[in-house]
Amino acid sequence: VQLQASGGGLVQPGGSLRLSCTTSDLDFDRLAVGWFRQAPGKEREKVSCVSPNGITTYYEDPVKGRFTISRDNAKNTLYLQMDSLKSEDTAVYYCAATLSGDASASTVYEYDFYGQGTLVTVSS
Repeated sequence: VQLQASGGGLVQPGGSLRLSCTTSDLDFDRLAVGWFRQAPGKEREKVSCVSPNGITTYYEDPVKGRFTISRDNAKNTLYLQMDSLKSEDTAVYYCAATLSGDASASTVYEYDFYGQGTLVTVSS
């Protein structure tokens, strides 16, 4: 499975960005997929994940109420709408997929595939 993330950039605090992640994998709708991020000097951490059918979503506490994850299985694409961005959201964001289909998986080791990352910088 190859994942291609895009949509990162520079945004002011309080602004919004939408990340996208695409794959050519024909079994996309069998994968739980999500987003991780890694800030400079910190470990990679989970941000959000969505179940294969798109119904069940999980968010980590720092992004609850500000980020929205979604997927379009017809387009093999995953999205992350990020609103009310804060400076502490600055990080490289990676899309990830797990063959287990378990969107509640929370550690980096439970995900089988990662995209190349897209940089999000929140700064005035």
